[in-house]
Amino acid sequence: MAGHGLFFQLQYNNAPEKATACSYKKHRTFLSCMKIYICSMQHAKDDLQVRWLKLRIRLKETYGIKPDMDGVLFLIGVQELGSGKQVYTKEQKQDLMHIAVCTVLMQSGYYMLEGYDEEGWPHFKQLKEMPGFNLFEQENFLKDHVLLYFEQFFKNDN
Repeated sequence: MAGHGLFFQLQYNNAPEKATACSYKKHRTFLSCMKIYICSMQHAKDDLQVRWLKLRIRLKETYGIKPDMDGVLFLIGVQELGSGKQVYTKEQKQDLMHIAVCTVLMQSGYYMLEGYDEEGWPHFKQLKEMPGFNLFEQENFLKDHVLLYFEQFFKNDN
């Protein structure tokens, strides 16, 4: 455990001749708190993945498919556009996924709906910069917002 050695090195550097039971006790308390914090972070990450899997299963039960992230975003885009099931071009599919991303991130104030064009497609305005996440964090950020969207969407079903 690298943090363990570093902590004791700091303790010894601050008072090399006095590595007492008291500093060890503080260290044990610190480690216990860190372990609880790390476990709760892991639990939150696990919880997100469990909720994501449950959503995908529910979508499979509802629509007959168990979509990945792109598929879920596509479904949200179709729902928000209100166009129903039809054949879309590749560009339209990308636009639908963009609609979905903007829609789910509106909940946190990243986007606002500006209006609709003559064909009924929504247009959004970005209100604030996206957080500087790595790819994994971006996906979890988006998953969390998609889950919030579907909580509202499925609220009437329960």
